[in-house]
Amino acid sequence: MRDAPSMQTRFSRTLFAGVLALCMVASGWAADRLISVDTRPNVTTSYWWMPREGAMATVVLFSGGAGGIGYRDGEPKSGNFLIRSRDEFAKAGFNVVLMGNPSDMPKLSPLFRQSVEHFADVRVVVQDIRTRRQVPVWLVGTSQGTISAAAAGIDLGPVVQGVVLTATLSGQQFGGSVSELALSKLTVPVLVHQHAKDSCKLTPPYLAERLISKLTTSPVKKYMEIDGGQNPTGSPCEAFHYHGYIEMEPEAVAQISAWIKHPVP
Repeated sequence: MRDAPSMQTRFSRTLFAGVLALCMVASGWAADRLISVDTRPNVTTSYWWMPREGAMATVVLFSGGAGGIGYRDGEPKSGNFLIRSRDEFAKAGFNVVLMGNPSDMPKLSPLFRQSVEHFADVRVVVQDIRTRRQVPVWLVGTSQGTISAAAAGIDLGPVVQGVVLTATLSGQQFGGSVSELALSKLTVPVLVHQHAKDSCKLTPPYLAERLISKLTTSPVKKYMEIDGGQNPTGSPCEAFHYHGYIEMEPEAVAQISAWIKHPVP
């Protein structure tokens, strides 16, 4: 018959198990991961969650094109400017959310980005991240994703702290553009950020700059351009051209991040 463990041994084992459990919980809480939430009846929306200790705000990033984060092999693989720059936003002191597509809409259209269904998805995701970190939330979009950021910003109102539009979809296209939204209803700070060499016909800097005059109720609005980068490839409307801030990602994110922290006209 084996002797029963001593009280000291039992205490040591209990203490070790408790510490191990706390470490596992802390590690899981801080780890970047995919989270899925029910956003509408029979519809789920996933987002990639990157919490950072001491973050002063959370940025929700909306990719361009058909949306999504290119989730494969356990991580986002999209080459979109915002998705591939997510670590730069995290280094700047933000929690980062990469907004995925809903289960009933694997590819987002410009029309869907302005729909009540899309607003419902965004609203629930914002509510969910607020339960995780109680800090201000900013909506950040690029290219087609600027329709989502601006339209959802109008719908959510003061629930979000501000909106950032990069490579803004301001030209005419089927399904609408940021230029056609009721921008006068955006009541939060707005930054319109462009690459000076963006030659995509749907996102020219001169049209983006004109949006500032439409933001009549935004308390702070700013148009900002950046120049530089090199080795653009593919279509001028694609992610690895100047449209996608090619080889200027850290500088662009630094400008955007500085303005989010201190919005000025």
